[in-house]
Amino acid sequence: MQEITAGWGEKWPAPAKLNLMLRITGRRPDGYHLLQTVFQIIDLCDWITFHPAEDGRVFLRNLIPGVPEQEDLTIRAANLLKQYTGCGAGVCIEVEKNLPMGGGLGGGSSDAATTLVALNKLWDLRLTVERLMELGLQLGADVPVFVFGYTAWGEGVGEKLLPITIPEQWVVIIKPDCHVNTKQIFLAEELTRDSKVVTMRDFLAGDRRNDCLAVVSKLYKVVGEAMDALSQYAEARLTGTGACVFAQFGSEESARNAYAALSRNWSCYLAKGLNRSPLYKS
Repeated sequence: MQEITAGWGEKWPAPAKLNLMLRITGRRPDGYHLLQTVFQIIDLCDWITFHPAEDGRVFLRNLIPGVPEQEDLTIRAANLLKQYTGCGAGVCIEVEKNLPMGGGLGGGSSDAATTLVALNKLWDLRLTVERLMELGLQLGADVPVFVFGYTAWGEGVGEKLLPITIPEQWVVIIKPDCHVNTKQIFLAEELTRDSKVVTMRDFLAGDRRNDCLAVVSKLYKVVGEAMDALSQYAEARLTGTGACVFAQFGSEESARNAYAALSRNWSCYLAKGLNRSPLYKS
């Protein structure tokens, strides 16, 4: 198992992810969509610090604007662990938020996953990664991949994961000035829900479509504009349901040049793909 080296009062990383491909292959009776995707961890991170609380309370040191404390995913993750294990310990959670909300980078899900992994160690709960992934799924479909800790091929609703190794390329990400409503995208009548099931080999050979792109671009014009801007430098793609769009680059220099040019007019991020999450030390 991967080693975890951080402790109380230290910063734990909660990295972002990109969906390098997203195909919707069906829909379950409960309304959840069946999909195929590739999650790649990137080195852009929120940072979370955990402080012991002697009174057994779970609370935030700093509230995120617009998010009630009890709805914050780190609080929900900590309380879920307490409920599942019967642990009586408390924690004060301090979040340094760097990842944009509503951008499709998985920031909230990653924060929840880091909370599960960290408190499992700090509270000495000794739950397996598999059990933490099961608990994480109760909080959101993207939480398991961050607990898993590897760039991964995902199926089901995104919780069936296989680790894959792909090039750790530099990426430039544009965050358009909008907040995409994921539920709205998945409820759209025109969304493709019958894509052909493909293999990992198909993806590696270049099949990297995102079935949500057409709907998102139609409903959020600025996403299409960001795609056009980024396309001047490399192949632009949508991550998840967006709003963020990204492009991979063959060298750090070419990525930095594109980032510098695009940053004049767009909110941009420069990052590097990773095959292992910085949450774990191999």
